[in-house]
Amino acid sequence: MQQVPVEIQLKTLPSDPGVYQFFDAEGKMLYVGKAKNLKKRVSSYFTKTHDNGKTRVLVRKIRSIRHIVVQTESDALLLENNLIKEHQPRYNVLLRDDKTYPWICIKNERFPRIFPTRNRIRDGSAYFGPYTSMKTVRALLDLIKGVYPLRTCNYDLSEEKVEAGKYKRCLEYHLGNCLAPCEGLQTEASYKQQVEDIREIIKGNFKTSLRYFKNRMEELAANMQFEEAQQMKEKIETLENYQSKSTVVNPGITDVDVFSIVSDPTHAYINYMQISHGLVVRSHTQEIKKKLDESDADLLALAVVGLRERFESEAREVYLPFPVSLPESIRVHVPKLGDKKKILDLSQRNARFYRQERFNQIRITDPDRHVNRLMAQMKTDLRLSREPRHIECFDNSNIQGSNPVAACVVFRDGKPSKKEYRHFNIKTVEGPDDFASMTEVVHRRYRRLLNQGESLPELIVIDGGKGQLSAALKSLDQLGLRGKIAIIGIAKRLEEIYFPQDPIPLYLDKKSETLRVIQQLRNEAHRFGITFHRNKRSKAAISSVLEGIDGIGEKTARDLLRQFKSVKRIREASQEDLAGVIGPAKARKVYESLRE
Repeated sequence: MQQVPVEIQLKTLPSDPGVYQFFDAEGKMLYVGKAKNLKKRVSSYFTKTHDNGKTRVLVRKIRSIRHIVVQTESDALLLENNLIKEHQPRYNVLLRDDKTYPWICIKNERFPRIFPTRNRIRDGSAYFGPYTSMKTVRALLDLIKGVYPLRTCNYDLSEEKVEAGKYKRCLEYHLGNCLAPCEGLQTEASYKQQVEDIREIIKGNFKTSLRYFKNRMEELAANMQFEEAQQMKEKIETLENYQSKSTVVNPGITDVDVFSIVSDPTHAYINYMQISHGLVVRSHTQEIKKKLDESDADLLALAVVGLRERFESEAREVYLPFPVSLPESIRVHVPKLGDKKKILDLSQRNARFYRQERFNQIRITDPDRHVNRLMAQMKTDLRLSREPRHIECFDNSNIQGSNPVAACVVFRDGKPSKKEYRHFNIKTVEGPDDFASMTEVVHRRYRRLLNQGESLPELIVIDGGKGQLSAALKSLDQLGLRGKIAIIGIAKRLEEIYFPQDPIPLYLDKKSETLRVIQQLRNEAHRFGITFHRNKRSKAAISSVLEGIDGIGEKTARDLLRQFKSVKRIREASQEDLAGVIGPAKARKVYESLRE
């Protein structure tokens, strides 16, 4: 069958909601997407100019388009999620996790055992989870074991075998950890009531168990059974202590899923928190690698469906940072104030911490990947057209106009390139005029780079606010470099970032990697400039000491310093050594004057 050209396929697409699929020349699925209007969404791939390189490559490969019409956009989301999992197209993000998470199993038995497992068997047993950490599972099972006596053996405790006396009580009975249902010392009804209470504890509801033990403690105390009442009190304390260690939110908030997202140009981090009976019973952060510069809304919608499915959530309500179209069975709430907003903020903080932790890990284990992500992040944060692989930063140094100097430091791939650092003595400016000094050094720096045919930086950072930035821009205008090199200023007081012709500064997140690099640039330029300024002032002071001697001029002082390096060594030198540099007559004057 002859392939219908893509242009013809686009014209016949419906304007209904649905899912579209792109295929290459070999019939391999490239991408699955959802749309409120299939015709508009799919056509946009072929009519827009895409900034993302991967999107341009995808469009060039498309040879066939298929679509599935559905009733609503939320139906399209569910279908998209299923198709991505089934076909795993190359250009789709995939919420894949290779981990096998642990579960708590309540075995389908006459006297159910309760234990951790990573394998789910469909035999009628109840499974709770999955949990993101075995440590959490063990802590919960230790709590249950400390409160309820349960059997740990794997005997078949059928009614016939128990009545026949096939089993004998074991050490666990004598230790008080089991009530020996194997010998009929605990009834099936009593055991199953314990199991029902344990189900509630696993779900995060401690009220039933606490109420039972408190009532039981009061009954035993009233009957003068103080030893047994003390045991009930210890169980209450165990439950309350565990509950206090859990992250507590408003007790009125129950059976809610909370999602938040933090993203950078290459990855997104989505935190999922499950709230039950006022407690955070689960928190899991998923890292997603972007494929086609997907929006946060698209990624969050996909993650809500995928994570709820993976963790088998049945919550009817979700809290999100912004509206997202989800299946009608899920009620979406975007909190603005109060306890609900605090829960959402907690989820957002977990996502940010996870992102920073991953950044730190990648910096150590995969430096190249870290640099690529950092450059992409800086490009986005600073509104640049290119990644700032080569950055230069300028700073002026002078004290009351004396010995004015400037420094230029160079960073490549976010790291100092110290061999490229440069000092400048201010030549054309009289007095403490920082703006004119900045104009001079920027002009000298880039005139030299142009004359020598060297590469220009992608970004210039000026240590200062709008005034310093305007002074540097004058030089770029004179050299015809305005618009060819990105330039920003950073003001010290609040770390504001200024852009040309934009009176409103940018305030970056204080913990962002972009701001950290800019601060490091600024501090390094300041350090380098101050060091040069101090050295220059020291040499000037030394020269003034020598030039104050009658008959000793600037050239003689310079010759002495070049040979002996300091006034101290000149003072300690013999008259004959001095004569070897400046002659006997001047040597005698210096020798006698310094010793006076």
